[in-house]
Amino acid sequence: MNFENLHGPLATDRLTLRPFAEADFTAYAAYHALPEVYRYLYAAPPVGDALRAQFDATLQAPFEADGDVFRLAVVTKDDDAVIGETLLKLASRAALQGEVGYIFHPASAGKGYATEAVARMIDFGFVRFGFHRIFARLDAANRGSVGVVERLGLRREAHLVQNDRFDGQWGDEYIYAVLASEWAARKASA
Repeated sequence: MNFENLHGPLATDRLTLRPFAEADFTAYAAYHALPEVYRYLYAAPPVGDALRAQFDATLQAPFEADGDVFRLAVVTKDDDAVIGETLLKLASRAALQGEVGYIFHPASAGKGYATEAVARMIDFGFVRFGFHRIFARLDAANRGSVGVVERLGLRREAHLVQNDRFDGQWGDEYIYAVLASEWAARKASA
């Protein structure tokens, strides 16, 4: 796996996926401050200095060891607006496992942006990093997120029942995954 020079932008028909820049803080804060965005993340939205520290950490995050995260801003080509982010987490370097994730401003929902961006990030994970398997973990109640991974052809591998708790409420989690060979076959038949 080669983790050098990761910061070039990725493109889709309608989007550019690129590293976050200092000027993106306002857009980043606009969706990271929303309770409805964090509803399925089992955390309260960061505020004040915590939000700023979280953003600053994205600007200089390493991607070398298990647990490191490679995060890109998702920007619309038509108006250059940051509408969210997608990420790859290095789940296991030894086992060539990556975890894909994504967070989008609710105003961009229903337009296919998440599906388009996540597909590009999964492709990048297999081609650039040589992952064998990429998986997504999501709250079972998050219908929009379930739709994204199902549209992309990821397989539901697990339903974890009441495996997490936030604000006194238990939540279920789904795990979806795709192997590099499955992703390549799906792309070849498209």
